[in-house]
Amino acid sequence: MANASGFFTHPSISSMRSRTHLPISVSGSGFCVSKRFSKRVLCSSLSSLDDNASRSPSQYRPPRLAPSGCKLIGSGSAVPSLLISNDDLAKIVDTNDEWIATRTGIRNRRVVSGKDSLVGLAVEAATKALEMAEVAPEDIDLVLMCTSTPDDLFGAAPQIQKALGCTKNPLAYDITAACSGFVLGLVSAACHIRGGGFKNVLVIGADSLSRFVDWTDRGTCILFGDAAGAVVVQACDIEDDGLYSFDVHSDGDGRRHLNASVKESQTDGALSSNGSALGDFPPKQSSYSCIQMNGQEVFRFAVKCVPQSLESALQKAGLPASSIDWLLLHQANQRILDSVATRLQFPPERVISNLANYGNTSAASIPLALDEAVRSGKVKPGHTIATSGFGAGLTWGSAIIRVEEPLEIGLNRSGLIRLNWK
Repeated sequence: MANASGFFTHPSISSMRSRTHLPISVSGSGFCVSKRFSKRVLCSSLSSLDDNASRSPSQYRPPRLAPSGCKLIGSGSAVPSLLISNDDLAKIVDTNDEWIATRTGIRNRRVVSGKDSLVGLAVEAATKALEMAEVAPEDIDLVLMCTSTPDDLFGAAPQIQKALGCTKNPLAYDITAACSGFVLGLVSAACHIRGGGFKNVLVIGADSLSRFVDWTDRGTCILFGDAAGAVVVQACDIEDDGLYSFDVHSDGDGRRHLNASVKESQTDGALSSNGSALGDFPPKQSSYSCIQMNGQEVFRFAVKCVPQSLESALQKAGLPASSIDWLLLHQANQRILDSVATRLQFPPERVISNLANYGNTSAASIPLALDEAVRSGKVKPGHTIATSGFGAGLTWGSAIIRVEEPLEIGLNRSGLIRLNWK
């Protein structure tokens, strides 16, 4: 049967969850640590495997996965070294700091340059997340790289897997969903854990949109920056489930409002003059255009659809909006953040925002803001977080995460505050 979050659970555990909000265990950073499980969580039934050893092929029964929850146990982030201020932009386009800050809330952004690479940023963020989670690279079962701007056309996740030293060659693949990518990465991680028996999943959101920005267009060049953020999602007992619900959508009709389409360049002269009777063959070389955006339409979409998605996710989780401690939205525009908070009657002081420092970092924006809020102590154990990503596609989605009060506080091996559960 389907549970409140839209995932399927075994009938025997449906009554356990009902409308009850199950607590999860958290570290001093605000993330979970296991009460009953070690970092290596067994998700399949060993007894069924032992029974099969004595059975004939005709009597063989495939092992069944035990019902499993999932929880966040660590975060990390990384940004390029090059900082571009509004005053810097004013030197190349007709704009100024006040104009940009008033309309967007952005004052600075980071841009990939020199020896920086998106894979390098992703590896740095992932390493920090693994250290906080105290999970070794060889214990990772899956790497999800949420990006629309990979360094390689065929994806970046396998490169990250190699750079991290994941010696068991776990599955690694990219998710292309622009600014909604990280939320969809969480959904995918939960599906792999709950339905596939995966134990430790690394979810990375990273983008370098600066490479696709027209830096002479003040309508778009003022908005975007580059960054990477990551979290470790781990399997846990169903009673400790920490990802309460998701709500995800897409609308391809909205593509016309925000896109970076393939464009054809001129065919090489030697090829075009070969007298081929095939007309359009050989095909023209292709590349991607700069980001094209109708800002007003994207704003209307966000302030309408994001509150609806968050309300749906809260309903699936069985939680009222008043129970939410922090609202963490994709960092696109401060006006969007303010408008969504107003529609949800959410106090502005409980809206997490680091937009002023980084701009819109696409799939990286939510994990980057989350990691900063966790490490600064703003997000504390016992808090409930509602998060939502939205953007090109058009795609949008929300997730509800809840944490529990600590019992004892100690230090982990990296020196970060961490909770030790009795």
